[in-house]
Amino acid sequence: MVCTTCDNCGGIYRWDWTEAFYKFGFKDGSGQVETPAVAEVLERAGFTVYIGGSNIHNAVIVSLRKGSREYIPFDHPDYRFGYDDPRAFFPKEIIQLLDRAFPA
Repeated sequence: MVCTTCDNCGGIYRWDWTEAFYKFGFKDGSGQVETPAVAEVLERAGFTVYIGGSNIHNAVIVSLRKGSREYIPFDHPDYRFGYDDPRAFFPKEIIQLLDRAFPA
């Protein structure tokens, strides 16, 4: 897990980049949401990233594109957006990029 300084108490806040893709990530959106930090790393690598969410749950990455390719596998029959582990569906290069930027 990544260790970040907590914005509220100044202590250690532990999180994982996969939470940026989970509906209930970052304590269901009531914790310190680090989705923009994940999006920034992806954007620096040439991806177009869109974040969405509601006032009820976590702000999640709803679109991850490079060129004309969408990397969130909405068309995969076993994929459930906001619930499934992105490590199971993303290409290895995206996982490695995020693991390097946000090491466990």
